[in-house]
Amino acid sequence: MQQLDSAERLTREELRRLQLERLRASLRHAYDHVDAYRRAFDSAGVRPEDCRTLEDLAAFPFTTKDMLRENYPFGMFAVPREQVRRVHASSGTTGAPTVVGYTQGDLDAWADVVARSIRAAGGRPGHRVHVGYGYGLFTGGLGAHYGAERLGCTVVPASGGMTARQVRLIQDFEPEIIMVTPSYMLTLLDEFERQGVDPRTTSLRIGIFGAEPWTERMRREIEERFAIDAVDIYGLSEVIGPGVSQECVETKDGLHVWEDHFYPEVVDPVSGAVLPEGERGELVFTSLTREATPVVRYRTRDLTRLLPGTARPAFRRMEKVTGRCDDMIILRGVNLFPSQIEEIVLRTPGVAPHFQLRLGREARLDRLTVRAEARPGAAPEQRTAAVDAIARAVRDEIGVTVAVEITAPGTLERSAGKFNRVLDERPADGPG
Repeated sequence: MQQLDSAERLTREELRRLQLERLRASLRHAYDHVDAYRRAFDSAGVRPEDCRTLEDLAAFPFTTKDMLRENYPFGMFAVPREQVRRVHASSGTTGAPTVVGYTQGDLDAWADVVARSIRAAGGRPGHRVHVGYGYGLFTGGLGAHYGAERLGCTVVPASGGMTARQVRLIQDFEPEIIMVTPSYMLTLLDEFERQGVDPRTTSLRIGIFGAEPWTERMRREIEERFAIDAVDIYGLSEVIGPGVSQECVETKDGLHVWEDHFYPEVVDPVSGAVLPEGERGELVFTSLTREATPVVRYRTRDLTRLLPGTARPAFRRMEKVTGRCDDMIILRGVNLFPSQIEEIVLRTPGVAPHFQLRLGREARLDRLTVRAEARPGAAPEQRTAAVDAIARAVRDEIGVTVAVEITAPGTLERSAGKFNRVLDERPADGPG
């Protein structure tokens, strides 16, 4: 029987009352202590006291990643710097990093929601947790680490990389739980098999996977080949890190948003209008308890929809994120997402669950090449059939023609962190 904390036992109406109380306080905190929010609110003609119902939040301006970058490094902090106990930041590969700060209260709340997430995934005090997320400025490793300790688990802080060593640690330390990106879990799977170890014989029983989109087919691939329950965790550093929402192991039907700390909306990606529950759009979050860096209506760029709660009835679920607004590829007028290609690759016989999309230009037209790996032992005729099968499925189901290459096993890039599925090699000056 699952043990629930006091917030998980709230009724939906009790939760909404708590949300409104915390929302009003958070808006006031942001307005009073962050110049960027004061200017944004004033420009939009709203004040914190204008939020009298949860629905009134729709009148407040969005926060974007550009806004956070423009205030690099500490312009979004709402507390004196001496009250900040930790700083995390994005990689900054496409601009200035986005920087977030944490007070001691923030760190405690973060540990609580990650502990709640691990418990919802089936973790219990005393379990050993192998943390394969990267440590450092990325929030994944330390977020998982302190949440697992808060639950009363034993943490193996493996971090990313050194794949052969990670396989040895899993065999020697016998963890019940692993927390890592789903793409790196597949890399570990390959390494187990390379070493001649059946992954189904390990001590692992639960995999908590996040930091990148993954599909139901990838879930089945991991569960069948590892003999574990694979569940999704969601978070982003701008909101707090991992632990914003979590899939419950007993239902595996989407991620319950911990709405006592994070208020979700889904909006039309173009107009910004709030969409009714059940409609797919861009996910937006407002923090309800953040002290150092509160966020108001942060546009995540992740595509999902909100649904009623099941395993945790008070908390709404977000559907598994399988795409992002900024991951969408427009190829000769057709919109497609990497997750659509992944679904096709994963069901193609003889093909491993490793693929990459390469965008190029030929004769002034955009061209997409799907590069996928053959499974070890796949016969030449099976590789040839896979090329035809993938190309035909993309054409029939998505409506575009792509080139397909099936490479030898182990030839595509492996990553210990978030895997870059799309390589855009088109000239920067466009088709001319």
